[in-house]
Amino acid sequence: MTKSKILNHFTLLLIFIIYTWFLKGVTSEDYIVGDGDEWNSQGNFLTWSTKYNFTVGDVLVFKYVKGQHNAYEVDEKTFRSCDASSGVLTKYESGNDKVKLTEAKKYWFICNVSGHCFGGMRFSIDVKQGNNLSSDDTNPTTDGSPTSQPDELPAVPPSSSSRSTLSSDTWKNGIYTLVFVILFKLFY
Repeated sequence: MTKSKILNHFTLLLIFIIYTWFLKGVTSEDYIVGDGDEWNSQGNFLTWSTKYNFTVGDVLVFKYVKGQHNAYEVDEKTFRSCDASSGVLTKYESGNDKVKLTEAKKYWFICNVSGHCFGGMRFSIDVKQGNNLSSDDTNPTTDGSPTSQPDELPAVPPSSSSRSTLSSDTWKNGIYTLVFVILFKLFY
């Protein structure tokens, strides 16, 4: 094997390693709140919210029957009291709401239908900031970790749900794959 052929193989391997290392940094996830149980009074959202590492750029998808539930992003005081007379940051009421996590901060969500918040339809998450490899500053994607829920919240029966994620940046993965294939062809 010639020296240039070995160099080409080494360069290709290095490109592949860099490509796979950065790939996680350019993808975000869509999380269906409650997984298979979706956003309803049967779910255990305190447990659900601690299963994942939410990062800037991820999207929460609230699926529910419109008119029977809603999703409010609230401040911590409203979250703890379940009193949405003040402290509501954003109201989501469509039945298929997508909430993009645009900042590294703590988020609190409740259902404001009477009794639902105290019944367990609430959760908080701590969204972390990490390496932003996206060119869109409003859509950075990173690594993070969930936050424990306060102990004083009412108990909610456990649910058996599985992770439901959808890639919201599939096109980016395709572009990176195309670049990798082109580079592969250049060196072979």
